[in-house]
Amino acid sequence: MKAAGLSICHFSTADILGGSAKAAFRIHQGLGELGHRSRMLVRFKQSDDENIESVWPDGPARLWHRAAEIFAMRSGLQYLYVPSSRRAVRHRWVREADVIQLYNTHGGYLSPFAVAGFSRHAPVVWRLSDMWPATGHCAYSGPCERWQHGCGRCPDLAAYPPVRRDATALLWRLKKTAYEKSDITFVAPSSWMEKVVRKSPLLRNFPLERIATGVDRTQFNPQICTKERSASRAALDIPEDAIVILFAAHVLEENSRKGGQHLIAALNMLGRMPNTVLLLAGVGGETWSELQPFDTRLAGYREAPGEMAKVYAAADLSVVPSVDENLANTALEAMACGRPIIAFDAGGTRDAVQHMKTGYLAAAGDDRDLAEGIKLLVDSRERRAQMGEAASQLISREFCMNRQAERFSNLYQSVVARRRKSES
Repeated sequence: MKAAGLSICHFSTADILGGSAKAAFRIHQGLGELGHRSRMLVRFKQSDDENIESVWPDGPARLWHRAAEIFAMRSGLQYLYVPSSRRAVRHRWVREADVIQLYNTHGGYLSPFAVAGFSRHAPVVWRLSDMWPATGHCAYSGPCERWQHGCGRCPDLAAYPPVRRDATALLWRLKKTAYEKSDITFVAPSSWMEKVVRKSPLLRNFPLERIATGVDRTQFNPQICTKERSASRAALDIPEDAIVILFAAHVLEENSRKGGQHLIAALNMLGRMPNTVLLLAGVGGETWSELQPFDTRLAGYREAPGEMAKVYAAADLSVVPSVDENLANTALEAMACGRPIIAFDAGGTRDAVQHMKTGYLAAAGDDRDLAEGIKLLVDSRERRAQMGEAASQLISREFCMNRQAERFSNLYQSVVARRRKSES
């Protein structure tokens, strides 16, 4: 059913690079299919979509932007002065928008104060990709709870996105000031993020909606994987009868939050298993064949959905050992392809990975429990098939792209009506 078309302007660090960007791009596509005028402003544009533009400048101006970015990191004044932010607030697409939707905004292209500027033009819907809007500098707080009390005396300035000096209390207060001047509705993609919002003094007084991340079922489904399985395995030099354990992330080795170190520990506990292959998809991973006993194949980082679907086609099960996670796209995509998941019970993962139904949930950080989950599924083809089918069905019911777009469309109608009523 076509909606009464609204003009939506999205802001994301990138259009298709990384999990948050891919989620934003799918929402953008889905809204267009519903009849909305959907356009996106980003720092890094890599798609050929004519409705996406970069706000990052070319030529000499880029050097000034980069210098401001370096100063902000070294001074601790994270993103307070971002030259492209002013340009973004004044962009024609912003002025024409009925709704402005934000995703990942800590990519050095927007200031925290931009949200107040956007709110002067239209209501803001902010889909929370991570915790950054609620903290003094970090995207994920780990065990630290200072974000609930104003930050300051930060225990981990190196946490992404890093800063050199501790101005986290000031940054926290400045975010509070900016939000108080804004018309924001927050969207939590997971139950975990919903809890973060309700605990956050910065966010909890604003309207909140829960909208699950959507997966494109035309790109990720069991039928495609069955068709591509043999060719995908041949291309990766994987025997047709091997059992393939997949670990996929944008960056494999240099992102401890994704839990690769826990996977290595679990595989070493298991020891070499006959006819079993570890498949790594992402940037890095070259040294991992020496750190664990399994035969290893590297698929590399694959940006295009069709290429990533081939990776899932080659796999029998997928391990998602993230220790701090909203809800990984790689988990949802693998499930859509009929692959069961072994994951830690961390962040929003339990929204999709239902223990012994769509996969195996290990106690967070427990390497031995993770190893037991891997062995359970490696040892039973029947269990893999049952859980994989249940996983794919769950994605169709709760995490499909069309359902996500419809829920955002309904939310936009609501926030626009509320704004018009307040201005009348």
